[in-house]
Amino acid sequence: MPRCSHIEPLIQLLETGGQDCIIVSSDSGRIVVLEYDPIQNSFVKLQQETYGRSGSRRIVPGQYLAVDPKGRAVMIGAVEKSKLVYILNRDAAANLTISSPLEAHKARSVIHSIIGMDVGFENPCFAVLEIDYTESDQDWEGEAFENAEKLLVYYELDLGLNHVVRKWSDPVDPRANMLVQVPGGQSSATNAFDGPSGVLVCCEDFIVYKHVGVPEHKIPIPKRNDGINDGKSVIIVCGVMHKMRTEEGDLFKVTIDHQDEEVQAVKIKYFDTIPVASSMCILKSGFLFAAAETGNHYLYQFEKLGDDPTEPEWSSLEYDSTASFTPRPLTNLLLTDEIVSLSPLTDAKILNLMGTDTPQVITASGGGRSGRSKLGILRQGMETEEVVEKQTLRLEPEKVWTTRFNADALILNKVLDPYDNFVFFSSLTDTLLLSISDSIEEVSESETPFLLRSRTIHVQQIGTSSILQVLPSGLRHVFSDENVVEWNCPSHQSIVCAASNNKQVVLALTGGELVYFEVQDGTLFEFEKRKILEAGIVDMSLPDVPEGRLRVEYLAVGCEDQTIRLLSLDLDPDKALETVSLQALTAMPSSICMAELFDPSIDKNHPSLFVNIGLTNGVFLRTVLDTITGQLTDTRTRFLGSKAVKLIRVKVGGENAVLALSTRSWLLYPYSGKLNLTPLIYDVLDHAAGFTAEVCPEGFIAVAGNSLRMFTLPKLGTTVQQSFHPLTYTPRQLLPDTSKNLLYIAESDHRCVSEELAKKKGIDNLEAHLASIGLDAYGPLRADEGEWASCIRILDPLKEPGESTLEKIILDNNEAAFSLALVDFANRPGEHFLVVGTGSDAHLAPRACRSGYLRTYKVLEDGRKLELLHSTETDDIPTAIIPLEGRLLAGVGKALRIYDMGKKKLLRKAENKSFATNIKTLESIGNRIIIGDMQESILYGAYKAPENRLIVFADDTSPRWITASTLVDYDTVAGGDKFGNIFISRISRQTSNQVDEDPTGAGILHEKSLFMGAPHKSQLLAHFHIGDIVTSLQKTSLVAGGREVIVYTGLMGSVGMLVPFATKTDIDFFSTLEMHLRTETPSLVGRDHLAYRGSYVPVKGVVDGDLCDEFALLPMNKQAQIAGELDRTVSEVLKKLELIKSASGWS
Repeated sequence: MPRCSHIEPLIQLLETGGQDCIIVSSDSGRIVVLEYDPIQNSFVKLQQETYGRSGSRRIVPGQYLAVDPKGRAVMIGAVEKSKLVYILNRDAAANLTISSPLEAHKARSVIHSIIGMDVGFENPCFAVLEIDYTESDQDWEGEAFENAEKLLVYYELDLGLNHVVRKWSDPVDPRANMLVQVPGGQSSATNAFDGPSGVLVCCEDFIVYKHVGVPEHKIPIPKRNDGINDGKSVIIVCGVMHKMRTEEGDLFKVTIDHQDEEVQAVKIKYFDTIPVASSMCILKSGFLFAAAETGNHYLYQFEKLGDDPTEPEWSSLEYDSTASFTPRPLTNLLLTDEIVSLSPLTDAKILNLMGTDTPQVITASGGGRSGRSKLGILRQGMETEEVVEKQTLRLEPEKVWTTRFNADALILNKVLDPYDNFVFFSSLTDTLLLSISDSIEEVSESETPFLLRSRTIHVQQIGTSSILQVLPSGLRHVFSDENVVEWNCPSHQSIVCAASNNKQVVLALTGGELVYFEVQDGTLFEFEKRKILEAGIVDMSLPDVPEGRLRVEYLAVGCEDQTIRLLSLDLDPDKALETVSLQALTAMPSSICMAELFDPSIDKNHPSLFVNIGLTNGVFLRTVLDTITGQLTDTRTRFLGSKAVKLIRVKVGGENAVLALSTRSWLLYPYSGKLNLTPLIYDVLDHAAGFTAEVCPEGFIAVAGNSLRMFTLPKLGTTVQQSFHPLTYTPRQLLPDTSKNLLYIAESDHRCVSEELAKKKGIDNLEAHLASIGLDAYGPLRADEGEWASCIRILDPLKEPGESTLEKIILDNNEAAFSLALVDFANRPGEHFLVVGTGSDAHLAPRACRSGYLRTYKVLEDGRKLELLHSTETDDIPTAIIPLEGRLLAGVGKALRIYDMGKKKLLRKAENKSFATNIKTLESIGNRIIIGDMQESILYGAYKAPENRLIVFADDTSPRWITASTLVDYDTVAGGDKFGNIFISRISRQTSNQVDEDPTGAGILHEKSLFMGAPHKSQLLAHFHIGDIVTSLQKTSLVAGGREVIVYTGLMGSVGMLVPFATKTDIDFFSTLEMHLRTETPSLVGRDHLAYRGSYVPVKGVVDGDLCDEFALLPMNKQAQIAGELDRTVSEVLKKLELIKSASGWS
C-alpha cells in the first residue's frame, strides 16, 4: 500500500461485535484509522485527522499512541509536552467517527511512556510516565537534573463534561522506562472483576505495581546467569498481557493474585528466551508473534503455559534482589514460522557467482542486539522444491504429457479421478509410458492399447472418459474400456503437429493442410472442410473450453513465414478455418499456447484470452485476443533466454498459468491482483507438464536430457529466493574476489563478548558455552561499552552454509576490523595482498580510538588462506581503503594517504590532510579519486604522480553525511547519506579536462578557493528521498543485454534501483504519469508524496517508480482518465511500465 511516510506507533482498536481496526501515527502529522479488507487484500482508510505539522518533531504528537481497551478514546503524545485525546464514536450508519482533540498538555515535561488503562466502562483513563525539567533547565550545575522526579500520572477523560483532567500522580523510580496495562473492570453479566486494574511500572532490575489508593507491589527482574554477565542490570523493553521481555530477549511470565480489586501478590518466573523484539502480539489461536528489532520476525506456538512447578518463582511478598536464572532452550514455545528480514543491511554487492544469465545480490546483514548476523544471497526468481530425487529414463524425451481417462466431471459432488493416471514421454523414435497408482511403473506396449513403438506428437484427455494419442501416421482414440478408434493420414502425408482441448482436435499435415475434428457423443467426427496454408506449420494451440460452452471459436497457428494466424472454427462451412487475423513476428515461432488468464489490468472481473507465443530467438510474446472480433491486440514482449521458447499450459493455485522454457524456466500466472511473469530457480529443462498426484496435488513433471524431475512451487508470489550463511559478528564490509568466487568479510561488534574476554572470565570455548545454556542461536553475549569482538572471514558462497567458511581469523587486543582492500603492489609483482583497516579500543561517541592499524596479509592457496606479514600503526581508524595504481589509498580519519609495500610495514608515500571530518568512502578511476567525507559530501581529487601529490579540485555546495557512493561515469558520482537521500552530482567537462591536462596539479593548487572550499563545485543532477539510510550503491546490469542501473540498499533491508531514462519522451511520459498518480493514489497515512520525497532537498531529476506502478491497481475508469491525459490507451501505459521494468531487470 502506498504510504510515503515513516510509520511511528500503531495500535489495535478493538471493535465490539465488528472487525478490529488499527490506529496509525506517522510523520504525516495525522492520525489514521484503518480497516483491513480481506477481499481486496488491502487496508481501507476509515478516518483521518490532522493534529500537527509533518515530520518527526519534539513537541508534535505522534511518538506515543494509546487506546482505551473498550475502544472509546485514543491518546496520542509527543516526546515533550503535547498530549491529545480523541473520542471515538459511531454514527447512525455504524461508521466510525472521531471528535475534535482534547488537550492534555503539560509544559516542560518529557514523556517516556503512555498506555490506556483497563477501567471497564468507567471514564477512559490513560497512564503517562513523565518527568518535569523546569528546574533542570535553569540549573547549569546539573544538581536539579540528578534530583528530578519522575512521575506516574493518570489522565481521565470525562465523557460527560468532554474534557481531560489530571486525576492522580505518584513518584516512581528515576530509572522507570515503560508502563504495562493490568486488566480491570467488572463483568456486566457476572459482576466478577476481570482484574484489579492499575499499571505495572517497569524499572531497572524490578517491576512495581501501582494504582490509586492501594499499596504498591514490587518484584525483581531475575538476572541472567550466563557465566560472563552475571548480575548485570536488566530492563524490560517490551510487554504484552502477562509476558515481559528484557533487552537480552529473556521472556518472563508475570501473574497477579487478586481478590476482586485487591492485589494480594505479584509473581514473576522465567518463561523462555527469544530474539530481541521491538513488539510482541499474542493471538487468540495460541500463537506469539515477535516483531524483531533486527533480523527475522518469528511466530511461536504456545506449547505450555509456564506452569512448571520446578521453575523458580519470585513474589512481591518476599522481595529478593538476588533473583537469577540460567537460560535454556525453548520449552514453553515452539517456533512455527518466520518472516525473513535483511535488517540491518550493512553492505551489498551485485555479483554473478553462479554463472547464470542474471547476477545475484550478495547482502551482509548485522545482528544488532540479537546477534544473528548473516550473509544473504538473493536470486531473482521463484523458489522450487523437488518432490522426488532425479530419475534416469531409458530414452531422451523431447516432450512429456500427463493425463487421465476421466474428465473433471462432478458426480455426487466428487471429482472423478482427480489425479493423473499416465505420463507419456516421447523421443524421436518411440514413446515411454508410465502408469501412476500407488507406485510409478513403466507400461509395455502389450499391456496397453497405446502405441509405444512410434514417436508421439500429442496427448489429450478427450470427452468424458478417453485419451487421444496423436502419432505421425494418424491418431488413436483410446477409451477407458480399452476400445480403440483409429484415424490414419492420407498416403504420402504425415502429421506435423496437433492442437486440442477436451472437445476439439486440429491436426496439421505436411504441406500445410489442416484437419479439424469435434467430439460428439464421446466420438471424434471429422469436419468436411480442410484448409491448406501457404506456409509450413510449426505449432498450433487451442484454449480450454470455458465452463458452460461446447467449443472454442479460434485456433492459433504459427507458420514458418514468421507469422501467427488466427483461424475461425465456426460451424458455417463458409467461415470455417478461414483466417480472421494475422500478426507478423520478428523470428519464427517455436511454440504457441492459448490460455485464459486473469489479468486485472485488462478486466478486473473475468479472465482474458491470451495468445502466448515463443520465438526461436528466445523472445516471449503475450497478446490479447478479442473474442468478439478475433483481432490480436496489446502485445507485450520479454526476452527469456538464448534458447527457443517452449510454452506449456498448466494450473497454479487453481488458476490457468503458462510455463515457458528457455535457458531459464519462467511462469506466467495470476497472483494477488496481478499477472506475473517470474523466473523459476531450477535447472534448465527441455520440456515439462503439469502433474497432479495425491502426494503432489499441484506440481510439475519435467525432463532435462534423460533425467526425470518432479517439483512444486511452495511459495507462490515470491520473486526472490534467499539463502543465508551464518556469520559471527556484524559484517562491516564485503570484498569480493570475482576471479575465484570468494568473499572476504570484515566483521566486528561493539559491546560484545569476544573469545579473548571470555577466556579472561574462565571460559575457554565460548561457542560451546553458549550452546550449553541454549543461547547459541542468539549470537554473542553483550559486554560493556568499549569492548569489541572482531574477525576476518574468507567465505565460499557456493558451498553449503555449514561448510562455506574457509578461514576465520580472530582479532585480539580489543581490535575491530572496519575496512578491506585487495591490493597488487607494483613493487611485489605476482603476489596478492589483503589489507585490513582496524582500530583498537575504539569508542563511538565521541569518536576516538587508542590507535588504528593497517594489517597486511599475504593471500595464499588460491585465495583460501591468509598469512599476516605486518601491521602498520596509524593515528586513526582507516575507515576506507582501496588499491590505486599499484599502491594503497587509505582514508585515515581526516587524512588521505598513499602507502606502498615495505618489508616491516607499509610505507607512507603521499598525504593530504585538508578534509573536514572523516573519510567514509573512496572510489577511483585512473588517477581520479572520489572522496566521501562523513559530513561534507563528495569531493573530487586526483593523484599527480610526477609531483607525488594528492589534490582536491572540486567539492559539493551542500554538506551531506555520506554513507555510500559509486562512480556513474568519469565525471559523475552517485551518493547516499544517513538521512535517507540519494543524489547524483557531476563536475563540468571543462573542469575535468583542465585537471587531466595539468600533469603536476600546480594549476589547481594556485586557483582561488571558492566558498572556503575547493576551486570548483559539482552540479546537483538528481536528488531523491528513499526513507532509509543508504548503505551501498553499485552501478550494474541485472539482465543480459539490459540497461545499466544503480542498485542501492538501505539499513532496514530495502533493495531498490535507479533506472536511467533513454529518451526525452520517456521523461515527459513518466513525469506526467507520476503527477496524476500523486492525486489519484494518496498516501494511506495522509503524507504528501512530493513533500516526503523531498524531505530534505526538493526532488530533482527522479520519478517515483513505485508510485507509477500503482497505475495497474487503479479502477478502470481512473486508468482510462489518466491514459487520456497522456494521449494513450490504458494498454499502452501498462505496456510502457512493463517495458521499462523488464529492460532493467526489475520484476
